Amino acid sequence: MYRRLHKTIEKIVSRHFESVHEMLEAVIIELIRDTQIDITGGRIWRLAPENAAYELLYQTGKMDKIAKNFRVFIKDYPLFDRFVNDRTILGNETNEILRRKGIFKYSATGVGNRIKLSTGIYYEYLIAFNSANLNYDTKYLFNIIGSVLTSKIKQSQSARTEKNLKAELDKARQLQKTILPQHEYVFGSYEMYGVTIPAEIVGGDFFDYLEIGDDKDRIGVAIGDAASKGVSAAAEAMYISGALRMASTFEIKIPVLMKRMNQLVNRIFGDDKFSSLFYGELSNEQRGLFLYANAGHNPPIFYKKSTGLIQYLDPTGPVLGPVPKASYTIESVNFEPGDVLLLYSDGLIESSDSNSEAFGEEKLESAYRKVISESSKIICLSVLESVLKFSKKGGYNDDKTVVVIKRK
Repeated sequence: MYRRLHKTIEKIVSRHFESVHEMLEAVIIELIRDTQIDITGGRIWRLAPENAAYELLYQTGKMDKIAKNFRVFIKDYPLFDRFVNDRTILGNETNEILRRKGIFKYSATGVGNRIKLSTGIYYEYLIAFNSANLNYDTKYLFNIIGSVLTSKIKQSQSARTEKNLKAELDKARQLQKTILPQHEYVFGSYEMYGVTIPAEIVGGDFFDYLEIGDDKDRIGVAIGDAASKGVSAAAEAMYISGALRMASTFEIKIPVLMKRMNQLVNRIFGDDKFSSLFYGELSNEQRGLFLYANAGHNPPIFYKKSTGLIQYLDPTGPVLGPVPKASYTIESVNFEPGDVLLLYSDGLIESSDSNSEAFGEEKLESAYRKVISESSKIICLSVLESVLKFSKKGGYNDDKTVVVIKRK
C-alpha cells in the first residue's frame, strides 16, 4: 500500500505546475478520487511567519467552507510543536469557528521546507485531511504523502543547481559502480546473480552480498530502493549499503539490524527521504534456512521446486525513515535443491508499454516461471530482458534491479 501510494503521488507531481500551491491542490483532488485511499477532503495551510500563524490557501470536500485566508495561530495549538519530529499529527480541534464548520478532529501532515521562528521550527505548509478513519495506519499513509511532496518541492527548488553538476554526476556514477557488488556470487550450494540499471546517470536502487562472521559461514543478501531518483536517491542508497556492510561485521540479529537502519535513515537524511529494504541471511547448514525481514519492499518471489508453488515474501515492517520507532519482525523459508528466490525493485513491475499498461506482478511471475530451471544468471537476465522489451516504447522509467538466488 505504501509503495503504491508513493507511486500514485509521484506520477501526479511529475506533471508541470506553475506553483507549489497548484501542485498540492492536484494531489489532494487525486487522492480524494482514489477509492482505495480513505480521504474525503482536505485543506492546505501556509505558514505566515510574520503572524506566527497558518493561513488557509485551499479547501475541498464535504464540509462547510471556511473563509479564505482564515488563520489559526501557533500559540493556540501546542501540538504544532510536534510536527518537526512526528510530521503527522492526529488531534482534537479546539478552534470554535472550525468546530462550527463540523471539524472536531483533524489530521495534518507537514510539507515543504522547515522554517525557524522564535517559538520553534515549523513546516512551510500543512495539509489537513478529512477521513472517516483517523488512526495509526492512516498516520503512516499521511507521513508518506508528506515525504513525497516535500521531496518534490525540494527537487524543484534545486533543479537549476543540478544542471551545473554534470561532471560531478559522472564521478558519482563511477563511484556507485565500484560500490555495487560483482554480478555473480557463489556461496556453498547457492548461486546468486544480480543486476542494477539506473533510470538516470546514478540511481536509488542497490543490492549487496554480505559475508558475515570471521568464518564467513553466513551470507547476507540485501536489495533496496531509495525513493525518488538521481543524485539524492543515489546518496541515500550508498549510505544504506555502506551502513549494512559495517553492521554485518558485528553479527547483529536481523530485527535489531532493521530497527537501527530505520533510525539511521530517519536521523541522517531529510524528512522527505525514505527507502524500502529487503534483507535475508543464508547459512551453510543443510536445511537451507533463509531468515529475512522486509521493510516495505516489493515482496520477493520464492519458487518451490517440489510443489511448483510460488510464495511472496511480504513486508514485515514499514519502509525505512518516516517512522523512527517502527519495529520489524523476522520470517523464514527453507531452500531445497532447485528452489529459487527472485528479488526485484518496483522499476520492473511499474515499467509501462506505449499504452501506459504496467508490466505488473502477473507478467513478472510468468517470465520468471518460463526460465525457472535455468541458472541464476539466465533467470536474472531473461526476466530483465522481458521487462525491457515490454517497456521499450513506454513513457515511465525507473531504476530496475533484479537479484536471483538458487540452491543448486
